[in-house]
Amino acid sequence: MNRLKQDAFKSKQDKFVPYMMSCDPSYEASIDVALTLQDAGVDAIEWGVPFSDPLADGPVIQEAGDRARKAGGSIRKALEGMKQARKQGLTVPVILFTYVNPVLSVGYKEIVEEMKLADIDGILIPDLPFEESEELRELCHEANISLISLVAPSSSTRMEKISRFGDGFLYYVTSLGVTGTRQSFSEQVSESIKELKKTATVPVLAGFGISTRDQVRHFQTIADGVIVGSALVRFIAEREASLTDEKNKNVALQEIKEFVQELIS
Repeated sequence: MNRLKQDAFKSKQDKFVPYMMSCDPSYEASIDVALTLQDAGVDAIEWGVPFSDPLADGPVIQEAGDRARKAGGSIRKALEGMKQARKQGLTVPVILFTYVNPVLSVGYKEIVEEMKLADIDGILIPDLPFEESEELRELCHEANISLISLVAPSSSTRMEKISRFGDGFLYYVTSLGVTGTRQSFSEQVSESIKELKKTATVPVLAGFGISTRDQVRHFQTIADGVIVGSALVRFIAEREASLTDEKNKNVALQEIKEFVQELIS
C-alpha cells in the first residue's frame, strides 16, 4: 500500500510535511521524534538519510547529518529505523530523502526492495536529474513506491514535462540554493506554483526555507501543502541532550510536538 496515493493524503487540504534526519541525535531518539510528529498531526514525514556531501542542504541539515553519522547513521540504518518505527505504530506516509550516491552504493533494485520491506511510501533524490531517473522510476512504479520529482524556479521550460510524471506529490522548491530558513520569497514563486498546478496530476507541495507559522499559512493558500525542514531540525538539535537522556526525553518530545502544532494551527 502506498499511503501517498490514498485519499487520506491526496484529498487532504493544507498538507503539512516535516523533514527530519534519521539517527539524529540517535537511532532511538529519531524513532521517538517520528512518532511524536505523527502525534502532532502531520500528514507525512520526510525521513532524511545522512550523507557526507548533501549538495541541497544548508548548514542546519548538514550539521544534523554529521550528528547522525557519528551516531552510526546510514541509508541502511535509516531503513532499519523506519521498520522499527512502523512496528511501534507509525502509520503516516514516509518519504525517504537521500542522495544518489547512497542509493547507488546499495543498488537501485536493492534499495527499492529494502524500501518495500521498510514500508516506505516514496523516495526523493534531489541530485538525481529527472532526465536520468527512468530506470529507478520504473522500479519504483513496479513496487508501488513514489519517486518524488522536484520542480525548481529554474525548471520553467521543463515544468510541464516533469508534472506529467508526478507521483505521490510534486516538490516545488521555493528558492534557488540550499535549504535553510528565509525571511521572504520571490513574488514569482506564487505564479510558478499556480502554473504548475494547472498541469499537475498530484498535489503540489512547497518547500525550502519555510519556517514560520505565517509562511506555512501563506504557502498553504497557494500550494496543496508545505514542507518544513531546517526550522524543525534546528529545534530538535537544541534538545539533543534531553532527547538522549531517558529522564528528560519526554519533556523534549512534548516541546517538539507543541512546536509543530503551532506551525500547523
